[in-house]
Amino acid sequence: MLNSLSIRNVVLIDKLDLSFGKGLSVFTGETGSGKSILLDALSLALGARADAGLIRHGTNQLSVTAEFSISKSHPAHPLLSDFGLEDSNTLILRRVLSKDGKSKAFINDEPVGIGLLKQLGDTLVEIHGQFASHSLLNPATHLDVLDAYGHLEDDKKKCIQHYREYREYQKKVAQATQLLEKAKADEEYLKAAITELHQMDPKQGEEEKLSARRTELMNAEKITESLNNVYSALSDSMNGGVSSLMRNAARELEKANRLTGGSFEEQLQDLDKAGEIIAQFLDDLENKAADFTDPAPELERVEERLFALKDLGRKYRVTLDELPDLLVDFESKIKLLYDGQEELNQLNKLCQKARLDFLCAAQILSSKRKQIALKLDKAVQKELPALKLDKATFITQVEDLSEDEADEKGINRVTFCVSTNAGIPPTPLHKTASGGELARFMLALKVNLSGVEEIPTLIFDEVDTGIGGATASAVGERLARLGQEKQVLVVTHSPQVAAFGTHHMKVTKSQIDKTILTEVLPLSKKTRLEEIARMLSGAQITDTARMAAQSLLEKSNVN
Repeated sequence: MLNSLSIRNVVLIDKLDLSFGKGLSVFTGETGSGKSILLDALSLALGARADAGLIRHGTNQLSVTAEFSISKSHPAHPLLSDFGLEDSNTLILRRVLSKDGKSKAFINDEPVGIGLLKQLGDTLVEIHGQFASHSLLNPATHLDVLDAYGHLEDDKKKCIQHYREYREYQKKVAQATQLLEKAKADEEYLKAAITELHQMDPKQGEEEKLSARRTELMNAEKITESLNNVYSALSDSMNGGVSSLMRNAARELEKANRLTGGSFEEQLQDLDKAGEIIAQFLDDLENKAADFTDPAPELERVEERLFALKDLGRKYRVTLDELPDLLVDFESKIKLLYDGQEELNQLNKLCQKARLDFLCAAQILSSKRKQIALKLDKAVQKELPALKLDKATFITQVEDLSEDEADEKGINRVTFCVSTNAGIPPTPLHKTASGGELARFMLALKVNLSGVEEIPTLIFDEVDTGIGGATASAVGERLARLGQEKQVLVVTHSPQVAAFGTHHMKVTKSQIDKTILTEVLPLSKKTRLEEIARMLSGAQITDTARMAAQSLLEKSNVN
């Protein structure tokens, strides 16, 4: 609820600090005393459009600060978290406006955008009367209000759940259909590509191996020449080759071994092993050299495959090492073509089931909404005669939507409508012409919706316009009733309405040193009696007026 309001330099207000309590607070005062200025100032703190004309003459800027206390479940909490602001059960909204038209906004002393200030303000205060309403005049809110009134939260949750499941299956069907259609369109291409890739049978790392072998074969003559030279150097005994030298060395070592009684046996064995290794090396070298004796046929085969693989890579815009993976990918797409239709059929069945579940839940919710709408209509209609709206009719239109128009909240569009006279077709509530009638319609609605709406503070500006006597008393009684559930502020010229206030504040205008200022004074029991008497009799307060004022206070059970 609104705890306090501090105003500086707004029109006729120099400095004003107000505190507010629970229940119904009434503001009274003579016409032109500045009651509307209070609402203008509060609206600024709530994010209303700024007008530099509100700055008091002779000053450079105005400021308005409004402090609120909110419950733990209030929708302001997630809003604060979403914007990274400190979350608290106390909110301080401040607006500063300079003469140059520049406006600054703050929430708990943190600078914020005007849009966020307004968004937050809409969750805290709702103003009715000659000002626009922050909630019920927006038809987009009517469905949720009706559901809250009928306690249909569980039914709505089921509807939302089934709708989201249905939409999820629709997405899956669309994706599967798109993939299947693409696979069908590419079927011939994929089959030909798979056949071509299978015929080539590309292997990972094959390009590197083929390129290396091609280089060897292209240098076969030089390689053969080098190998022959190595072979000759190791095996030509006429030129003192290694084999001839090792044989000579073995004969000399055997002599030494005999003369020493076998002390060189181990070295003889090592020399034999070395001889075997040299012999094996020469055999291997000879075999290896055979690989290069006729390189032309193999070089042709290697180049043919290497170039064919490169052509294949260019064709499919991949590297040679990616060709095996490409084959796997193409085969999976063909498999999707064969398996995809079955998968799509299964998804369609699940999607159809989810659709029927949603429509069933939406139909149940729609049926309950229509029953609750009749209950709300009856409850609001009961309030209208006493509010001088006896010829008016309140109707909650629950319109059935087509399946294409349905959303997660179901298959309905809800609009609060009124008909001000018999025979006149009902029109949406926000199009009601008369400000006074609109305010009383809103009052009748609010009395019945007070227990289900989140907005903690309601303001009614001159809800008593054009009424008096018993009707004004009925308005006051309903405002007081509403004040038992909400914090209610009302600007009134009616003594009957004022008599029902839990708190009474008088707005006055005075002149100090040629400067006209607006002040707001909380009234005591005695001064309140005088103010209501003034409202009854005018400038000249009589004893009769005081007696009538006392009677009003007693009838309203205000002490």
